[in-house]
Amino acid sequence: MGKLDGRVVLISGAARGQGEQEALLFAAEGARVVLGDVLDERGAAVAEGIGADRARYVHLDVTSEADWAAALDAATDAFGRLDGLVNNAGILRFNALVDTPLAEFQEVVQVNQVGAFLGMRTAAPLLAAAGGGTIVNTASYVALTGMAGVISYAATKAAVVGMTRVAAMELAPKGIRVNAMCPGAIDTPMSNPGDSVPAEALDRLYGKLVPLARIGRPEEVARLALFLTSEDSSYVTGQPFVVDGGWLAGVQVF
Repeated sequence: MGKLDGRVVLISGAARGQGEQEALLFAAEGARVVLGDVLDERGAAVAEGIGADRARYVHLDVTSEADWAAALDAATDAFGRLDGLVNNAGILRFNALVDTPLAEFQEVVQVNQVGAFLGMRTAAPLLAAAGGGTIVNTASYVALTGMAGVISYAATKAAVVGMTRVAAMELAPKGIRVNAMCPGAIDTPMSNPGDSVPAEALDRLYGKLVPLARIGRPEEVARLALFLTSEDSSYVTGQPFVVDGGWLAGVQVF
């Protein structure tokens, strides 16, 4: 028996990184998963690897209301219902405050903040129709503390935490729990484009910053998403959960 037997979960940004690991883990725990992304070839390959009886891929630009509607239709057409949403899709841009172009700031807001909003707004009626469900939003360590060079990213992830709390309050009467994950440094294509830096080098870097002395792995975030989607967290809603190897607790000094 899996922790998600009989449940149907839509995961955005599921073609790689944290979203891919969430899709693989959820399917292994008995869920049927709908993978949404704009990386169509890669996303379809992940779904194919899981199996047609357990997974579907759908093109999903999270800034598009029409794409969200189509993704939810795909979930119900394939599997008859929706029980959970993981808002995982996001982008990261590095720039100092005074060097950040307005267009870049707005691009990050559209994907990270508006995308999460549209996902929750579109999924909530289907979750309510299923008798309740879960929403897991992906925020960040930088939603809770400062970091130079990520003004647009930090702004959107702080907004995700705020929206999570409001949504949890509004949707609780419908049996829908809403929580947020706040990952620290995780070894994914977003933080390490093109896998240009070996994991060992990243571990050495974060070994100087993080109490657990290494960068996080996407499967470790996926396990938190599983907890927040399963009945193991049945009395938990409206909360940000930090998964950062202790980074927020303080910087190591040797």
